[in-house]
Amino acid sequence: MIRAILFTTALALTTPAMAQQTMGADPAMSPAAPQTAQPAAPAQPQSATPTQPAPTASVASIVDSEFPAYDANSDGQLDQSEFSRWMVALKSQEMKATGQQLPADQVTSWASGAFSTADADKSSMISKPELITYLSAGA
Repeated sequence: MIRAILFTTALALTTPAMAQQTMGADPAMSPAAPQTAQPAAPAQPQSATPTQPAPTASVASIVDSEFPAYDANSDGQLDQSEFSRWMVALKSQEMKATGQQLPADQVTSWASGAFSTADADKSSMISKPELITYLSAGA
């Protein structure tokens, strides 16, 4: 759910930029140009899903901007307490948004499990790439 909140936040931040690009490219919004008779081009097959910006890029920008606030010792990695502080803050936002409540021990247990999952190289530290991969997995 935290991944969904991060993705939703990233999407909300990028929506105005995407709207500007879309509006600038929309021929219906520009004055009509004289049409000349041209042979019809063969139809291009369209993909089944519309192209959207990669969620990883949005997650990466959020991680880049927020990482220093949680990297208390400024070593470029998060230890378990630094990571847990960030995840508990995200979980608190999620619970506030959904109106759900969990006991503090369950939130702490969840953050500990999240640390184990995010620490892909089992170094007992979470790097930015590990965090981006972990948060992008649910986006």
